[in-house]
Amino acid sequence: MFFKNALRAATAISLVATTGAYAENLTIATVNNGDMIRMQGLTDDFTAKTGHTVEWVTLEENVLRQRVTTDISTKGGAFDIMTIGMYETPIWGANGWLVPLDDLSAEYNAADILPAMAGGLSHDGTLYAAPFYGESSMIMYRTDLMEAAGLEMPDAPSWSFIAKAARAMTDRENDINGICLRGKAGWGEGGAFITAMSNSFGARWFDEDWNAQFDTREWSDTLNFYYNMMSDSGPAGYPTNGFNENLSLFNQGKCGMWIDATVAASFVTGADSTVADSVGFALAPDNGMGVRSNWLWAWALAIPAGTQKEAAAKEFIEWATGTGYIELVAANEGWANVPPGARISLYENPNYQAVPFAQMTLDSILSADPNNSTVDPSPYVGIQFAAIPEFAGIATEVSQEFSAAYAGQQTIDEALAKAQALTNDAMEAAGYR
Repeated sequence: MFFKNALRAATAISLVATTGAYAENLTIATVNNGDMIRMQGLTDDFTAKTGHTVEWVTLEENVLRQRVTTDISTKGGAFDIMTIGMYETPIWGANGWLVPLDDLSAEYNAADILPAMAGGLSHDGTLYAAPFYGESSMIMYRTDLMEAAGLEMPDAPSWSFIAKAARAMTDRENDINGICLRGKAGWGEGGAFITAMSNSFGARWFDEDWNAQFDTREWSDTLNFYYNMMSDSGPAGYPTNGFNENLSLFNQGKCGMWIDATVAASFVTGADSTVADSVGFALAPDNGMGVRSNWLWAWALAIPAGTQKEAAAKEFIEWATGTGYIELVAANEGWANVPPGARISLYENPNYQAVPFAQMTLDSILSADPNNSTVDPSPYVGIQFAAIPEFAGIATEVSQEFSAAYAGQQTIDEALAKAQALTNDAMEAAGYR
């Protein structure tokens, strides 16, 4: 180990000496998802190649969003690189808060980024964040429990089938919940899930005049369907469960189905999963209205404007989101564990095509259309969010009302009435109405 570390240090010193570059220490804020944790474990490769070191600030999803938003909007300067997504990137790019990534190297090959990801991480055609991984959402389910229930999962199921299957697979005596879904407050946690679900029920956040739509039958249908299904077939703590909590439950064998980010597929089929050998995949459900309930997202790396370490930060972004990193993960942990959904070449690679969830992930991503996410016309772009600056604050409050209803602290009707009022008040204050 000493020899390996000494060799890395010597390599870094040599690189700095020969290139004239200056070794920096980069501070990176990121989310505590499994792929980001894996990236941290491989950072020595970046240091060995560039001489730059990295200090990680790893945060739970809701906390990360709050911290990076506060830091960049106040020009706090705490981070050299931030992990952000498709909601923040175009807005912050338009504000001049991010460094454009329009001068990445030819070797990096930005043209290889999937168009759906590049489009969502750009403003006026300029890329402002590079996707570490891209995702939609899909159904992950226990094939053994589905078979035991006498059912067969369609490739493109309806919500009515999902509710039926969830009840059939629920076994309270053996601590098996038919379905695990996000209920946790936060616009990007339970708020993202229920918004994507609502699209398939014909709901939308706003009509074309920016009036809130929570007083509609479609939103009532969505929340009542979700609440009844989760009450019958979900885990006891679902109102406070997010991505990581449901991943843990599924891997422990306590969920018959889980509808969530496609990126979870490598974890539910990995070494930490007790049910890895009996997991199937299907498209997120619909209601026959022409809109499925899957979202589109990328966790991406961006550089805040004003950093003193822009050149080194771009080196890190090229390292972490380039094809070389994909090959590094494949060599260390297998092709099933590489960051998915970001690059065209990955889905053209025969090694990755053999991964059982690769095609369903790509199909889910390609079926998500942020420009036409609702059954009736809406004035916003986005599937699980509306791409306006006010959305994050409004949706966090709305999701808190919904989670309180799931927990029995108020009725569904009361939660929707509060959501309607607070959303309209905020939009009027912001000058939309």
